[in-house]
Order: sequence, then C-alpha cells, then structure tokens
Amino acid sequence: MICAQRTQNVKILCISDQIDPQVYSAHIKERFSDVDFILSAGDLPLDYLDFIISSLNKPLFFVFGNHHTEDLKYYKKLMDTPIVQEREYLGCGAIHLGTKVKKENNFIVAGLGGCMRYNNGNNQYTDFEMFLEVFKLVPSLLWNRLIYGRYLDLLLTHAPPKGIHDKNDKCHWGFKAYLWFMKHLNLNI
Repeated sequence: MICAQRTQNVKILCISDQIDPQVYSAHIKERFSDVDFILSAGDLPLDYLDFIISSLNKPLFFVFGNHHTEDLKYYKKLMDTPIVQEREYLGCGAIHLGTKVKKENNFIVAGLGGCMRYNNGNNQYTDFEMFLEVFKLVPSLLWNRLIYGRYLDLLLTHAPPKGIHDKNDKCHWGFKAYLWFMKHLNLNI
C-alpha cells in the first residue's frame, strides 16, 4: 500500500493475505467500530470481506491478490458496467477498486491488484503490463488534481514497489511501475 502525506486523521482497518482471528470474531465491533473504512490488499476470500462489512457496516475497498481469484472473472466481465452490479454480485457492498479511483468522504483511494507474473495464473502481470495498468489511472488522477488539488491519498496494491520488501520468489517481487508512480505523483511511502 502506498500512502500520500495527509493531515486529515482517518482510521483505516487494513487486511491482507490471512484471516485474522481478532477481526474474524464475535468481538469485531468492540475492537474496530471506530474505523472510517476498510482496505483489503488481496488474497482473502470474499465471504471474509462479507463478514467484516456485515459486522462493522463501514465501506470496504479491495483489490485481488494472486490467490482467492476465483471470483475475479465476474469482476473483469463487469469492468465497464456500474458499480451497483459489482455490489449485487458480491452481495455485501465491498467495492472492487481494480484500476479505478474512488472517493470516500474526503479521502481518494485507487487500486492495483495482482503480483509479478510467475506461473501465468490469474491476476499476474509483467512489469510492462503493470505500467499499462498504472497508466489507466492517470486520467482520473489528473482530474482529481484539478478538482481536489491532489492526485489521491492512497494507492492500494497487493504487491510492493520494486526493491521494497521484495523476497526471493518471483510472486513476491515488487513492480517498477509503482516506483514510477510514486516519483511522478510525488508520493511518499
């Protein structure tokens, strides 16, 4: 996840990769009722997201990782249709960011899911393909800069920027495209 500098205090519940027993419990409302919204950086089953939204009644934005992508095909088919249809399919109100930019209250969030291509599975990209995904965001970001005075507040990703927390296996490498994104949009992590 890449954050821009902001002065507004926003409390966010961030989840990714593993079902957390502190979240997936009867005490979720006591622990997390004060969050403003939830971000899921991928690799979590959609029924887990459904549980969180049903329990907290807060907006949830998500991107797909490289696991738990069995529902990705429905979202790809719906990319050019209204968000309402995506919500109806998911049934819980979570908003799939994909390569879209959304505004929640006064907070602007964009998303880029997936990881480096390692076995030709779902939601895997080469560095060049991820550059193309990043460039899809540019018109919306320029519009935000013109209207709101900033490109965005947070970029939700599954993979990291290249060289930041990379691991030895290709599925845990970061993307150079994110470094370009941070440099040209003056974002800090």
